[in-house]
Amino acid sequence: MPLHMTKIAFGAKSWNDLAGWYKNRGEIALTTRNRPTRHAEMVGGSLYWILNHSLVARSEILSFTETADGRWNINLKPELIRVHQKSKRAHQGWRYLKDDDAPRDLAEGEEVGDVLPGKMAAKLERLGLI
Repeated sequence: MPLHMTKIAFGAKSWNDLAGWYKNRGEIALTTRNRPTRHAEMVGGSLYWILNHSLVARSEILSFTETADGRWNINLKPELIRVHQKSKRAHQGWRYLKDDDAPRDLAEGEEVGDVLPGKMAAKLERLGLI
C-alpha cells in the first residue's frame, strides 16, 4: 500500500483557486527543504490537498528530485482528482497519510458541490451526515 502525504493549499481561498493551479500545466513540482524520510514509499501514492480544514483533492506523487540549491521537488502528476471531503486539521509543511485514512475519490459524475468549512464538515462527519 502506498504512503500518502497531506499539504495545505496555502493561498487558495476556494476550490476554483486550487483547480486554477493545475490549468494548462505540463508539470507540477512543490519544493520543500527536506526530502521525506519515507519518500520511497510515497512514489505512486498521492498528495492530498487541505482546503478550509478539509481534504478535498489529490494528485499522484511521481517522484522526488533534488534541486541545484539542495532542496527537494515533489513532482506531481498534473491532474487534480476530487475526493470525498474529510476534515483535517491545519498543519505546517506536509504530513504522512496512511492509505486506510485517505478519503476515496469521487466517482465519475458524482458531485460534492462547494467545499464546506472544516469545522462544519467535522461536526457533520461526527453526526454521520457526511
